[in-house]
Amino acid sequence: MKILTLNINSIRAHAESFMEILRNGEYDTILVQELKVEPGAFPHNLFDEYGYNIKVFGQKSWNGVATFSKNSIEDVVRGMPNYPDPNARFLESVIDGRIRVINVYMPNGDNEESPKFQYKLEWMRAFTDYIAQYLNSEEAVIIGGDFNVAIEDRDIWNPKNYIGSSISAPAAREIMQKWLDSGWSDVWRNLHPDTNDYTWYGYRGRDTVGNRQGLRLDYFLANKTAQKIITNCEVDIAPRMANKPTDHCGLMLKID
Repeated sequence: MKILTLNINSIRAHAESFMEILRNGEYDTILVQELKVEPGAFPHNLFDEYGYNIKVFGQKSWNGVATFSKNSIEDVVRGMPNYPDPNARFLESVIDGRIRVINVYMPNGDNEESPKFQYKLEWMRAFTDYIAQYLNSEEAVIIGGDFNVAIEDRDIWNPKNYIGSSISAPAAREIMQKWLDSGWSDVWRNLHPDTNDYTWYGYRGRDTVGNRQGLRLDYFLANKTAQKIITNCEVDIAPRMANKPTDHCGLMLKID
């Protein structure tokens, strides 16, 4: 099974390039973040012909997550059960009856001085408590999405530019590091321990992709059971290079 996670930065604005991904059919399951559309306005009609089941947790103009799969999508949970959040950021489901996938769009938080940063930390702490139940589960559990954290300075093209930013804030990094220290695997980093690569390239600048001016903000985390069936994880730059692209690359995970 090949799984893609991708922040689409508006499913309607980038529907054409997203349909190209569906048309190619390379991915069995696709986790999408930042839909920016409420459920009733989600453009199902554009995607129905490609053979994917679709589960949506949307919100007008902001946030939103969706899971697409050629396989069954069951046991769907919209919103983190232990955190009453007005924002659509969490979509959990069981894919093909054999792997639990948590699709997340974690809060950005702006900067360390912003009230939004406290919300980011609260959300991440609640997430810490929630995912603890799955770490040692016999069920394979994958967490994928836009985490809005660059966990190390090497995940930022120029760390000095991001001093004070929420994405490199020590408090956010510390929470995420606790996930890894407890046993969750940062799949891409574990497979590429000596490589620097990015999953986000901003639109501003002459050629942020060519100049390697990016951030690593998108992740797959795997519990101990899932780690045994993972065979590959790579950055898919194609969505960022498409005509009228999103500002994120995809991240691909392959499992047996």
